[in-house]
Amino acid sequence: MAHPHGHPGGKPVDSGPRLVAWETTRNCNLSCVHCRASAERGPYPGELTTAQGINLLEEIRRTGTPIIILTGGEPLLRDDIFILARHGTDLGLRMTMAVNGTLVTEATAREMRDAGIQRISVSIDGPGPESHDLFRGVHGAFAGAMQGIANAKKAGLPFQVNTTITQVNLPHIKEIQQLAADLGAAAHHIFLLVPTGRGKYLIDQEISAQEYEDALNWLYDCRETMPLQLKATCAPHYYRILRQRAKAEGREVNFETHGLDAVTRGCLAGTGFCFLSHVGVVQPCGFLDIPCGDITKAAFEEVWKTSEVFRTLRDTSRLEGKCGACEYRRVCGGCRARAFEATGNYMAEEPLCGYRPGNKDLPSA
Repeated sequence: MAHPHGHPGGKPVDSGPRLVAWETTRNCNLSCVHCRASAERGPYPGELTTAQGINLLEEIRRTGTPIIILTGGEPLLRDDIFILARHGTDLGLRMTMAVNGTLVTEATAREMRDAGIQRISVSIDGPGPESHDLFRGVHGAFAGAMQGIANAKKAGLPFQVNTTITQVNLPHIKEIQQLAADLGAAAHHIFLLVPTGRGKYLIDQEISAQEYEDALNWLYDCRETMPLQLKATCAPHYYRILRQRAKAEGREVNFETHGLDAVTRGCLAGTGFCFLSHVGVVQPCGFLDIPCGDITKAAFEEVWKTSEVFRTLRDTSRLEGKCGACEYRRVCGGCRARAFEATGNYMAEEPLCGYRPGNKDLPSA
């Protein structure tokens, strides 16, 4: 375990987060094989009340105007979700929602739009019913997601498609991306599996470092040909690849952000992003299960600015192994959650990276 206590090299962050994911509930109507939360039908005791949720949004607003991702579980199973979304919108926060799509009726889509939700994400993990339903653990999940997307489009609610890549669906990733484009998605975000929660049982489905590298280079190549915004999540190496490829092509790296994409570097855990559990525990990200504070006992801003774990994560000089020696450590940083799951040390080197720091055959940062 990386030493959790402060030291002179720790770099406090005065600016607020750019993205905050709030697990509004752990209740879910699906039982997805990779689920971080191992979510299923509750009830789950101790979930933040409406009043606590409103107070949380007000505390987050004091740190800036980050994108808020209302997630779960399935956030649409929370009775007060539109009250919370509307309050965040009224505060000036940029509200989004991560759903599985199966509960997005025409009426629900209109309610989301009217509450100020700027975009929803819908997870599609296979190009058709057979593969997607197997991943989601429920027959009919694909059809439900397609209907939900249709309802969102009818309501004028922008949506993006999220895909978690495993050995099973890696051969179909091009088909899934084409499906996202054909559906009219604003973006396609690919997630590299982080083996936590139920995902720990998929460790044999994790792609290799070379497959990872190939997939990210493929995503880079798609940028000019696909009509939708593309982003790799839980894949910090992508920001190294962006720089390597741009330099190899003799051009400047352009990091203009589009829409709700606030990410311009690799792992943001504890630096530009944090996760709040259904009971108010703050973590660096949803996959890095290390408590950094509790908003039922301390103000969000205090946790964000003073957490010793956050302060350690913000100091790239404390990265260890290959990540610590890497010339791309400030733009990549490696996945801290994968490092933690592999070694118990969240500052250890990223286990799924094939890059050799200082390789003279490749452009440097």
